[in-house]
Amino acid sequence: MHEQLLQRALDVKLAIFDVDGVLTDGKLYFLADGSEFKTFNTLDGHGIKMLIASGVCTAIISGRKTPVVERRAQNLGIQHLYQGREDKLVVLDELLAKLQLSYAQVAYLGDDLPDLPVMRRVGLGMAVASADRFVRDNAHGVTLARGGEGAAREFCELIMRAQGNLDHAQAAYL
Repeated sequence: MHEQLLQRALDVKLAIFDVDGVLTDGKLYFLADGSEFKTFNTLDGHGIKMLIASGVCTAIISGRKTPVVERRAQNLGIQHLYQGREDKLVVLDELLAKLQLSYAQVAYLGDDLPDLPVMRRVGLGMAVASADRFVRDNAHGVTLARGGEGAAREFCELIMRAQGNLDHAQAAYL
């Protein structure tokens, strides 16, 4: 299965991430004043930065809308941010038209049923280990790590490995 995932990742030009349950552990934290906060994994963040540096465009599509995600996307250099968008397939089509890409050139990492239509349409649709069972069963592949615990890093490194960029990116730190 791993070879098949590497093959699917070869032509990826755009990597899309869901937020809750993918870049976070899926828990929603609300303070007494009604404001919300999220926790993100620094390993995931660095993986996204390395993926961008390797030439892959990145995007977030989230059904929820929060300033915390906007701040995180800016900090990581994620080029396209769509929040408060329930129909993720519509957003995917908008983004592909804008970037002039095909479905086969897209990788998506999700965890729940609203992610599934996009995951099934793109060239590489993966689920995090903590994803809903039905979603895991219908994804091209499943990460070993859970959402918010390194799954995005694993996904980024898979794409970079397939495209021959991972060793070079890691060697820069030796």
